[in-house]
Amino acid sequence: MSAQKPDASELEAKKDALIATARRCFERGLQTNAGGNLSVRLASVEAIVIKPSGVGFAECTRDNLQVAYLDGTLEPSAFKPSKDLDFHVDLYRIRPDINAIVHCHSPWATGYASAGIEIPCLTVQTIEKIGRMPLIPLSANGGPQTDVEISPVFRDASIRAAVLANHGTIGVGKTLMAAQYLAEIIEETAHIAFVRDALMAAHGKTLADLPRYGTAKEAAAAL
Repeated sequence: MSAQKPDASELEAKKDALIATARRCFERGLQTNAGGNLSVRLASVEAIVIKPSGVGFAECTRDNLQVAYLDGTLEPSAFKPSKDLDFHVDLYRIRPDINAIVHCHSPWATGYASAGIEIPCLTVQTIEKIGRMPLIPLSANGGPQTDVEISPVFRDASIRAAVLANHGTIGVGKTLMAAQYLAEIIEETAHIAFVRDALMAAHGKTLADLPRYGTAKEAAAAL
């Protein structure tokens, strides 16, 4: 257990931000029941606030959220640590630019992940905001992805989002809202991709244009 303790006012503010983000995620249908997870880095100490196992996104409160230190220890809690704790902590260790993680089992994106298909960045928004969403396979024994599979992908500082095969999605950012926006864009893009592919199949099309640039400024600079 770390000798340092989080600043009380910061801890309260970060818990409230996580609660608000979790409820937004739930209300937008990105996560149901007690699956998925989200966390936020604390500035006052080498630790994070994270949702524990068995608590739904809509049921997060100041009393049930946990504080986990980056050395792997936890503040005492009546709740079981998340199964995803190790990969959350490891991403904060290896990526100082990451201050928040939103991991959810959103249905359209997880549908693509379960089919073993990487979600294409087919809108100008996904090109600008994400660039690429790598598909991370299941663990060697067929179980859910852990830090062993996830961390090597995120060692590339350009990676802001990924899709976990047969599992869900990960969005990371400098703030909880930034990570949440990515979770929403991933799901929106998967939905758009499904509609695009269904329409193309119905009309006998096999090819469609994809954007090369995410902003008009980038496109103009390439001329």
